[in-house]
Amino acid sequence: MVPTVNDDAQSASARTFRQLGDLLYASDDYETTYTVVCHAATTLITGCDRASLMLRRGEEWTTPAATDEIAAAVDRYERVSGSGPCVDAIEEEVPQLAPDLHDPDAPWPELRSLLLAETPIRGMLGFRIAHHGRKVAALNLFSDRPGGFTDEGVNQAAILAAFTSVALQASAEHHQVITLREGLASNREIGKAIGLLMAYHRISDDAAFEILRTTSNQLNSKLATVAGQVVAGHRNQVST
Repeated sequence: MVPTVNDDAQSASARTFRQLGDLLYASDDYETTYTVVCHAATTLITGCDRASLMLRRGEEWTTPAATDEIAAAVDRYERVSGSGPCVDAIEEEVPQLAPDLHDPDAPWPELRSLLLAETPIRGMLGFRIAHHGRKVAALNLFSDRPGGFTDEGVNQAAILAAFTSVALQASAEHHQVITLREGLASNREIGKAIGLLMAYHRISDDAAFEILRTTSNQLNSKLATVAGQVVAGHRNQVST
């Protein structure tokens, strides 16, 4: 069977999703991840010419990533006006669709007029992305063609938003586990160092901890680092 153009497109999309997943699960740099998601949108979503990602943490709104200045500018317009596909997707928790800004029944009349007059954007979509902690985000998608977002593109956007939400949550949990393990390892080293100092100087655990704390401050070094040096020094003495 000879592969069709559609088969090739699906294969390319599958590869892009795999690459995106690898990055989302492995990266601890969320700003880089946001940027990759925005650029992936222009590859994975039919009709998408540019994209941005808006983030809300508490009452603070930011745009940590955008494919270009036009997409970033739309987010600024949204934050000033308090409405638009990204803002409404976050606030209302449902997808926001305006595939043709020329449609008089399309939402956000002031924003639509501004974009039609000052940008090449002719269609917009907004999809909420769940994030960890108090953060919540939305993916803003833009087409430079009226009606450029078909039902196929809307479905692709929904899949990308859901995929990104799941991957970001998994990535956050993964890094929380790593942080916890590192914390436990540090605490074990500190405990060992306190025990060694207590035995060597015949002092209480509070006094041993105070020695570690004072040394840490004097050396401008982390407590766990000083503890590790104490333990390593003891090992060297024992082995010689």
